[in-house]
Amino acid sequence: MSTYSAKAEEVERAWWVIDAKDQHLGHVAVKAAKLLRGKHKPIFTPHVDTGDFVVVINAGEVEVGGKKEIAKSYMSFSGYVGGHKSESFRDRRKRRPELLIEHAVRGMLPHNKLGRSVYRKLKVYRGSDHPHVAQNPKPI
Repeated sequence: MSTYSAKAEEVERAWWVIDAKDQHLGHVAVKAAKLLRGKHKPIFTPHVDTGDFVVVINAGEVEVGGKKEIAKSYMSFSGYVGGHKSESFRDRRKRRPELLIEHAVRGMLPHNKLGRSVYRKLKVYRGSDHPHVAQNPKPI
């Protein structure tokens, strides 16, 4: 008896849509990361991209618990002197709420070439409409 190992070209990909309205950020990110990675499939292979496409809608209406709305901050550093920028959760939600979910999901994926290819299958939108209707995504 031998162990089955999936081939990337044999994987059938489905489309899923997750409505983030009134859901916690971490719960949405976990669902998205599992679907992107393919862990819900019986053919899951750790070194092969067996995951599906995920569309997250209503990213601007995602919730966080406690004082994270005010206290949580996102920082970036350009590498230059004085290139440190910091932004609170509330400010980022106003400016570009898609980044909240993208950042949370990216942290749950492998930090290598496989993770970067899996991450490209994530589509996040601020409102409830998205351009992937033709793919017939199934709701979660």
